[in-house]
Amino acid sequence: MAQKSRKTSKAKGSLSALVVAVILAGAYYIFSPEEDVSPSREGLIPVELVKTIDGDTIKIVYEGKETNVRYLLIDTPETNHPRLGKQPFGEEAKRRNQELINSGKLEIEFDIGQKYDKYGRLLAYIYIDGESVQEKLLAEGLARVAYVYPPNTRHLDDYEKVQNEAKKKGIGIWTLEDYATDRGFDSDTYPVKGNTSSKPESEKPSTQPTEQFANCTELRKVYPEGVKQGHPAYSERMDGDKDGVACEPR
Repeated sequence: MAQKSRKTSKAKGSLSALVVAVILAGAYYIFSPEEDVSPSREGLIPVELVKTIDGDTIKIVYEGKETNVRYLLIDTPETNHPRLGKQPFGEEAKRRNQELINSGKLEIEFDIGQKYDKYGRLLAYIYIDGESVQEKLLAEGLARVAYVYPPNTRHLDDYEKVQNEAKKKGIGIWTLEDYATDRGFDSDTYPVKGNTSSKPESEKPSTQPTEQFANCTELRKVYPEGVKQGHPAYSERMDGDKDGVACEPR
């Protein structure tokens, strides 16, 4: 009889311990901070922001070093380009990018292709609190889908859908007819004068400056990196591969 009593007490003790464990586990999940139980999406790498450079480029700390990151699959207008200068909506894109980047947890995602471009910049998708910064810029008409180089095309279809919606709405860069092209932003069509958000001029200025060079050798003496379409020195006859950049170094 005493042995049966001991077994009953032992069983009750085990049951009590189990109940306590369940209560403690429940309390942990109820009161623990959300970030402790919500891991990042697979493939996203947390990084530290150093600064925002422009609408599609930031500087981060990656693997212990400060590195520039170029956003994959999008392009925003320039803010202070050595050849193109300031373009319409360039400042707006930079400000919006800065707002987004500083609003939460910054993470990057690589595609399956090369991780660096020819300028040594990381190529990545950018996320704040798990949401795509590229998609937000496209949705607000502050970027276009560009620089599509397979196999880095994981989110291309999604980006194009978002861009098409912005086009339909006619917002941002899509308010300027023929400004955003397959080769870049046409600065000649809408030259910036003062505020980048000013309305486009009805006609292209007849006094638009031009620079003419006999060949690429002569052009590179002045512009060693070549010139993009929209620059006064750009000429289609010196853009052999039709990529929107004339006389770029090989």
